[in-house]
Formats: sequence, structure tokens, C-alpha cells
Amino acid sequence: MADMHATARPRSSAARICTIVAFVFAVLAIFVSPLIFGLLGVILGIVGAVLGDKPLGWYAAIASVVGAVIGAVLVAALLN
Repeated sequence: MADMHATARPRSSAARICTIVAFVFAVLAIFVSPLIFGLLGVILGIVGAVLGDKPLGWYAAIASVVGAVIGAVLVAALLN
């Protein structure tokens, strides 16, 4: 019998590490530098999703975008 899930990649530890670091960068994007950490978080979230950590990797990428937007709003509010 052929395996029906042969095209799905198994989750690797590299995928999980990329996803966790993307969530950390999402938080850092709020407090430190929205542009740098937001962009790095999106990239690592996508890499984590492609490597096999599908739902959590995409959530990390979205969290990084949200963190970058919140961080940019906070920077704009503090500078005005």
C-alpha cells in the first residue's frame, strides 16, 4: 500500500527552532526594532512552515507582522 501522506514533510527540529525564534522576534519587534525583528520573524516563520511546522510557522509569521505594526505604532506615538 502506498502512503497517502507521502508528500507531507515531517516536522523537524530545525522547523520548530525557526518557529520559536520567529515568535521571540515578534515580541522583540514590539519593544526593540519593529522593522528588523518584524521582517526576520516573518522570514523565520515562513521557513519554519515550509520545513514542516505548518500551522505554528504561519502563526509565527502573522504574529511577527502584528508585532511589527504594534511596534511601529508605539514608536510613532512616542515620537509625537
